[in-house]
Amino acid sequence: MYRLVSDNFFLPLYQVARGSPGKFGMSTKPIPLNAQQIRLLAVLALVNFVNFAARQVVVPLIPLLRDHFHATDARLGALQMWLLVVLAVASIPFGFFADRFNRITVIVIGVACWSVATLVSGLASTYAFLLFARAAVGLGEAAYAPAAQSMISGAFPQERRARAQAIFAAGMLLGGVGGQALGGVVGQHYGWQYALFLVGLLGIVPGIAVFSLEEPARGPRSEVVPIPRLLSVPAFVAMIAAGTCITFSSVSLLFWGIDFAVNYKDFSLGQASVSLSLIAMISSVLGVLVGGSVADSLQKRLNYGRLLAIAVAFLLAAPFLIVAIQADEQWMVLAGMAIAGFFMSWYHGPVTAVIHDMMPRRAHATSVGVYMFVTQLLGGLGPHLLGKISDFHDLQFSLEIAVAVMVCGALLLFLVIYFVRRDGLRHPILETFHVEPGD
Repeated sequence: MYRLVSDNFFLPLYQVARGSPGKFGMSTKPIPLNAQQIRLLAVLALVNFVNFAARQVVVPLIPLLRDHFHATDARLGALQMWLLVVLAVASIPFGFFADRFNRITVIVIGVACWSVATLVSGLASTYAFLLFARAAVGLGEAAYAPAAQSMISGAFPQERRARAQAIFAAGMLLGGVGGQALGGVVGQHYGWQYALFLVGLLGIVPGIAVFSLEEPARGPRSEVVPIPRLLSVPAFVAMIAAGTCITFSSVSLLFWGIDFAVNYKDFSLGQASVSLSLIAMISSVLGVLVGGSVADSLQKRLNYGRLLAIAVAFLLAAPFLIVAIQADEQWMVLAGMAIAGFFMSWYHGPVTAVIHDMMPRRAHATSVGVYMFVTQLLGGLGPHLLGKISDFHDLQFSLEIAVAVMVCGALLLFLVIYFVRRDGLRHPILETFHVEPGD
């Protein structure tokens, strides 16, 4: 694996910078990463895999759940909406805990929460029981994500953060794809309950592996930044607005994609689950790694380089999504989704890196928690709202709305760039909190 990585453009992931600062305070002399850094990233990416498998396994089960519970599209969309609402509400307190207490403990709590909640989902005999159990999956993700991302940015230097976070996000994308493929195959042959049981059990092994990690160093608790001070940074607030639109669009497209392929494009459930998952795996994982590399390269030249990379990527993705939604031929649907997925996945690594670049180290988890609170709470309404529109109009029109919202999010990223150019990547109001090397 090391040989494969070292022979291509991912080589910088295995290097950190040390020496004289570059144009934007980024150093330029590389040294190899140590085993602890590589192990931390590998374990957290594996946990992220299981995390998103637990979230996305329900997606291919939508046709089965519709028949079993006699549910409308609006009620089915509410399954994902309430998961994201709980995720949003719990993100701030868990981000607060992660910046103040042991992050490994917080992560283990998160893994236990979503594993148990996914297992319990398979026991649901009523829609209300299933809704409650699926919502509890969001509690686990809220505990895990801010703490894990904070540990990664603490372990890797600033100039490599987008690449490191992109590897972490690749685990998420692979897990989402794996959960969808597994849900489609197991659900079709053995029933939706067994798909949930299997994914719930998968969380145990990586959860145990978390205990082998060591916490990266960080400053004293007295340096923790109050949330109102974080929200005084215009670029951060504008980024939250952009992220809300992007989350609304992406979770809606992911949630309804397989159901749309089955009911509008003549795919079978198994065919849609496997083919869309395979395409998503290849395009999104390649995209998140390329996006992290491009973003870090641009950041060396421009202090808004990472923002520029993801804004342009979303604008490039939009026309291919429209092609996929409107095409009659299945190959065009798959091709459009593949190209769009490649560009949309550029977002996942750089967005966390940008937030952490803006914020002091003792605010890394809290700032991500605040970001997730708003983006998941408001953006998470997408599957439910588009389900309502589908009930009154049709699902194709709903997905076209999702693309329009995504474009709005991309344009809002240019507003973030404006504020960064005006105020700097680190706003003066937070200057007294940037006290550690590497902040």
